[in-house]
Amino acid sequence: MFSAERALRIATHAKINLSLEVLRKRADGFHDLRSVMVPVSLADEISLAVAGTDLTVLVEAEPGFDLSRLGPSEENLAYRAARLLQARHGAPAGIQIHIHKKIPIGGGLGGGSADGAAVLWGLNRLCALGLSAATLQALGAELGSDLPAMLHGGAVCMEGRGERVQTILAGVPRPVPGFWLVLANPGICVPTKHAYQLCSCIGGLTESPNSFNNIVSSVRNGNVLGAAAALFNGLEPGVFATYLETARLAERLRDAGGLGVLMSGSGASVFALVRDEAHGEDVRRKLGAGVWSMLIRTLPDGVMVAHGPLEPRAMVRIHVGQPLDGQHGTQERFCGGL
Repeated sequence: MFSAERALRIATHAKINLSLEVLRKRADGFHDLRSVMVPVSLADEISLAVAGTDLTVLVEAEPGFDLSRLGPSEENLAYRAARLLQARHGAPAGIQIHIHKKIPIGGGLGGGSADGAAVLWGLNRLCALGLSAATLQALGAELGSDLPAMLHGGAVCMEGRGERVQTILAGVPRPVPGFWLVLANPGICVPTKHAYQLCSCIGGLTESPNSFNNIVSSVRNGNVLGAAAALFNGLEPGVFATYLETARLAERLRDAGGLGVLMSGSGASVFALVRDEAHGEDVRRKLGAGVWSMLIRTLPDGVMVAHGPLEPRAMVRIHVGQPLDGQHGTQERFCGGL
């Protein structure tokens, strides 16, 4: 916990991919993608403080989370984001970053990317660097594919390596209701690089234009049945064939009554869209207590909009399941452990 007066707390929201197409392999070894990404109510908590003379990162997590999956601090996206701002834009040498992990690590939910995006956004504000949204997104693209979309916020289409981001709710004349979903994680980590290698082994191209168009239309209209019927992830077949725990968990969600089930991102987390809160509770009950699961909602905004910055003061402990101060989102419900 930081005692510095110059401090900022940020809720960094996870994401799910309702559609993820792997279009082609690029000359640089990466893949061109097209994906519909939406933020969800599950979030890590970050406290930033300008204090001391060094850059330090402290990470803690919910019971059962394996922090060894994070690797050295120098590989942490939050650390790398701060270093990038120090090197390019004069951020101070003394920065303290405290991360409380609630998003499963290595679960295809963008937890590390959300934390990195929050550090870019938060230090820009805290240190009055004056960087534009476009500049922050360009910096984010240097760090990871999901960061530009998370810095943009809201339901978006991301293309290329993730550097091209466009909102999909532009021009919608009314607030669009979010989707309820049951999120589950089998307690394993699927390295992103391996997921794409598996995709290349089974042919590489996973284009599904009908899925993309139908997902965009369903999100714009708040049509959960339409979205459930159009879910698509081109990485899923390769991961399911190799990481059997993920495939089995998806099948359990189907058997429990999910409207549509999909792996998020590169896995290993899977989710089931449900009709409403009561249906979601029923699916979770049938899933059983031996699996980490949550009933959450998609959000109309993102990590850097209304659900982003909290009070600019020292961090205080938020108990699991307790709504964040000043937030109006769904109270998360936890079951089991990783």
